[in-house]
Amino acid sequence: MDNATYSYPSDCTPLTSCKSARKPAGSTVINMGHVSKPPNDYLVWSLCNTLYVNFCCLGFLALIYSVKARDQKTLGDLRAAQECSDKAKWYNILASGWNLLVPLLAVVLLVLLLVHLGSTEGSFDFFGEDGYQSFMKLFSR
Repeated sequence: MDNATYSYPSDCTPLTSCKSARKPAGSTVINMGHVSKPPNDYLVWSLCNTLYVNFCCLGFLALIYSVKARDQKTLGDLRAAQECSDKAKWYNILASGWNLLVPLLAVVLLVLLLVHLGSTEGSFDFFGEDGYQSFMKLFSR
């Protein structure tokens, strides 16, 4: 193999330092148009809501749209990815709201029940004689 068949300068061969074949340094600017931030896919939030198993499988719906948003983002379709991202976000908001609302309502109802049973006016003897005091002793340990 001689260098002439590859049309290298006589003092330059591949993998060597060749000063005559170097081009002058400069900068190249390529305008790619407006580059926008890719939409968030909310995948971790959707996984948390899915694993919590909430009302009407809202977390699972959020997970589906999160995966679709990630797929569309990978394909380069940012408009479709943004639509799926918005749907995933709202399903996650609904699922998280429901996940917080149900335990909060259960605590409020339990407190109201205990307050009602603790009052002697208009109350019936639900726990039996001195039953409320023995019931409250369970929680005072």
